Amino acid sequence: MAFTKNNMSKAIIKTEKGNMTVQFYDQDAPNTVANFKKLANEGFYDGITFHRVIPNFVVQAGCPNSKDPAKAHLAGTGGPGYKIDCELSGENQYHDRGVLSMAHAGRNTGGSQFFICHSRDNTAHLDRNHTVFGKVVENVDIVDDIKQGDKILGIEVIED
Repeated sequence: MAFTKNNMSKAIIKTEKGNMTVQFYDQDAPNTVANFKKLANEGFYDGITFHRVIPNFVVQAGCPNSKDPAKAHLAGTGGPGYKIDCELSGENQYHDRGVLSMAHAGRNTGGSQFFICHSRDNTAHLDRNHTVFGKVVENVDIVDDIKQGDKILGIEVIED
């Protein structure tokens, strides 16, 4: 799919291991992209940890409980206080290396938690079940370096 200048947006996910640049799939998942950018611009993700890391599968973050050591045992259960619908009909609903996708506890229950895929291995079952809303286009190797408990320092949204 070709992106035009008017519908391209990116973000830099700043982690303790380095910065990853993400290209959003604005046309395929406009509501999911808008939600992620809103949360990023509000600082929601600042200090959140990668609470789930499964080698050759995904790294997952976005749970506000992961910020607070007293609530660390609840990491993976929190969100922004609302749910968003899945967007599964776009052309780019394919989980591959570097893909950014919404985590959820069942269809239409996503909010703030997201994951980044290590590879296509073990991710085909996620296609059209979890909303793909972007892909790491610079420094994807950082995904391999992330360990459970590593922090997101911040997310800088870049509008083109």
